Amino acid sequence: MSRILVSGLINIETTVQIERFPLAYAPVHYPFFGVNDSVSGVGYNVARALTTLGHDVSFLSLVGRDVAAQQVRAALAADGLADRFVLSAIDRTAQSAILYDRDGKRQIHVDLKDIQEQTYPEDLFEQALAGCDLAALCNINFSRPFLRRAKQAGRPVATDVHAIRSLDDDYNRDFMAAADILFMSDDALPMSPEGWARRMWDRYAPEVMVIGLGAQGALLCVKRGHILERVPAVMTRPVVNTIGADALFSAFLHAYAQSGDPYQAIRKAVVFASYKIGATSAADGFLTAPELDRLCAEVGA
Repeated sequence: MSRILVSGLINIETTVQIERFPLAYAPVHYPFFGVNDSVSGVGYNVARALTTLGHDVSFLSLVGRDVAAQQVRAALAADGLADRFVLSAIDRTAQSAILYDRDGKRQIHVDLKDIQEQTYPEDLFEQALAGCDLAALCNINFSRPFLRRAKQAGRPVATDVHAIRSLDDDYNRDFMAAADILFMSDDALPMSPEGWARRMWDRYAPEVMVIGLGAQGALLCVKRGHILERVPAVMTRPVVNTIGADALFSAFLHAYAQSGDPYQAIRKAVVFASYKIGATSAADGFLTAPELDRLCAEVGA
């Protein structure tokens, strides 16, 4: 397995099950066993998924000087993730609330507190990067300076810019320009995913792009040969909560790091994400590598 650096957000996540969207007003709702807290966040989810899949992860993040940070560190220890590079550098840990209905549709509310104004010590990043094969740099501001440093060190950069609508997006432009492996969603695209992929190639130079298509699966875009291939979704168990983009990204990195084959990697990633969305929390439902291989064999992926 590979050694992978992950830099990204940790937050305390509250999930709330509702009957349906739109949510009708009522002064009180009683979703018994439908309100739950967990440690989550894009960075944490990616780091946990890759660790579950058997990789050696160096995880960089910022948390608060609060009780929530104790919950974070307890979760990291339980997951076998070292917290050496997780710094208590802000007053309050970021939080999120996710409403989800019985069909799996979800609405996410994220409160980043003041994390976007913080920086991460570059000397600690250099220590964490040493010996790593890949840098998965989530699109949070404290990861931004690491894009250049990782490229200078000759490490491939992987990132996910999520819902994107402009090639000139001020926030994500640096991440798109630096990425060797670039993920995004089709949620906000102004054109077809295939058309968008071609425009991305004209502007940026990722070796591999993946555009998540939700229930339709994913579009794999391989720069060599300018190949565009749609990979359909699979059904491995009933959907509970469709917050699963981090799982698609994580499983692709896992399989691609092993084989260097993006076609095999996206098929494994689609299966991994399908199983993951059968769990409630964004940080739950991750398969181990042997479990993933068995399930891929079962569904013919």
